[in-house]
Amino acid sequence: MRRRAAALCAAAAVLAGSLAAVPARAAGTAAVPEPAWKKCGTRDYPALQCASVQVPLDHAHPSGRRITLALSRVPHTARSSEGPLLVNPGGPGGSGLTLAGFVASALPKSVAARYDVIGLDPRGVGRSRPALSCAPGHFAPGRPDSVPATPELERANVDRAQSFAAACGRKYADVLPYMDTVSAARDLDTVRQALGAPRISYFGYSYGTYLGAVYAKLYPERIHRLVLDSIVDPTGVWYRDNLGQDYAFDDRHRALMAWIARHDDDYRLGTDPGRIEARWYAMRAALARKPAGGKVGAAELEDTFTPGGYYNGYWPYLAEAFAAYVHRGATGALVEAYENFAAVDGSGDNGYSVYTAVQCRDAVWPRDWDRWRADTWEVYAKAPLMAWNNTWYNAPCAFWPTAPLHRVNIANGKLPPALLLQATDDAATPYAGAVTVHRLLARSSLVVEQGGGNHGVTLSGNTCLDGYLAAYLADGGVPRGAGPADAVCARSPDPKPLTAKAARASSRGSTLHRLLGFRR
Repeated sequence: MRRRAAALCAAAAVLAGSLAAVPARAAGTAAVPEPAWKKCGTRDYPALQCASVQVPLDHAHPSGRRITLALSRVPHTARSSEGPLLVNPGGPGGSGLTLAGFVASALPKSVAARYDVIGLDPRGVGRSRPALSCAPGHFAPGRPDSVPATPELERANVDRAQSFAAACGRKYADVLPYMDTVSAARDLDTVRQALGAPRISYFGYSYGTYLGAVYAKLYPERIHRLVLDSIVDPTGVWYRDNLGQDYAFDDRHRALMAWIARHDDDYRLGTDPGRIEARWYAMRAALARKPAGGKVGAAELEDTFTPGGYYNGYWPYLAEAFAAYVHRGATGALVEAYENFAAVDGSGDNGYSVYTAVQCRDAVWPRDWDRWRADTWEVYAKAPLMAWNNTWYNAPCAFWPTAPLHRVNIANGKLPPALLLQATDDAATPYAGAVTVHRLLARSSLVVEQGGGNHGVTLSGNTCLDGYLAAYLADGGVPRGAGPADAVCARSPDPKPLTAKAARASSRGSTLHRLLGFRR
């Protein structure tokens, strides 16, 4: 992912990679049985139904071993249907089962009624089988400081990455060669066949935009409508994308510091964002020596504030925890924020296992640790917040037991008009990626939230963006304009400091971002 300052340069980059390494779809594939849907509604989404479908582990050998994907559905209620709308929350490693209920409820009723909204847990995820969990407890509190200020700290973190990669290799040697985006895209087409649909519509957030673009590359004739929100730069998959992401998260952290400065009456941390940032790093240093509540050390603090780079709705909670620690040495709010935003449970262990399995397999990563070290220190000198934390998150790919594939050239001139949506200050998938994909997908239309910094911008409360989404899903119409963007929406307002009423409220944006998760 690319820093926003380099957006136009990145958009002009030459796209590498091809589909040459992708196995061809096998001929004579047997018909896929229709899913047996059963009621599985919840209080929030009572119309949800659940089912499963089996897909080949290796799509080049469809008669071989099969694995199971979990599906969800909110069926259409209108007399006529646009067919299935498959939704994906990102990842890799995100579960889409509940997202189907959210999307069906958040779209205008007249639009949602015309689609069977389909969620799924991709291969390896959640209720699909097998579900990967390489090293439960990998992110348990008490991790080494992420910044390797000493050789011993670096060695400890490298050992953790190597150990995780080795554990995955031991437990899933038979599965890892088939954990990749192309295989997941071929799964989507098996789902399409099971649904009996000649074409599908697709709505993906974050990594889900790359999965959707790869599916569209493989099966352009199977696309009815294609919506990509918060768009991965396909030319940097995945090592270069992650380096670029570090700069963008640093910028977003400074935006949080500036927001705290504007609300000095509430937080009393000062009116100079630079000085507030210095106090944050002083807090980090103190927690490295003495973790809050025995669990929130330096690495855990970074994990706790990372979600604020994805969604500014978390800023008031993070600011309160920060202020309480600075003014009173109080750790309760900080530990609570960690538990709410960063603590990793069994679902998180599964998500991270799939994340690494897919990203490490998808594309070539450096195998020379000296390269990782040099690149990260270079980034750290300008953008220290996430540089080393993000490196350790992805470091298992330096030692991955399965040989990599090559990234996919998603350039596509065979699609119907696609709708792309992007915030200009998104840290997780910087704006340059959207500009690049807009260029690569002929007849696509790019709608921009100018000055917005959240990751996942539609169905989150911005009526302008949601209007373009609803119009497109209703009739396929897209805006056409000059320049990198075809239409521009004003950004959603920043949050206000917490009040008792605000603390009890749950906005549609917070609901969406809980479903999307982080590190996507």
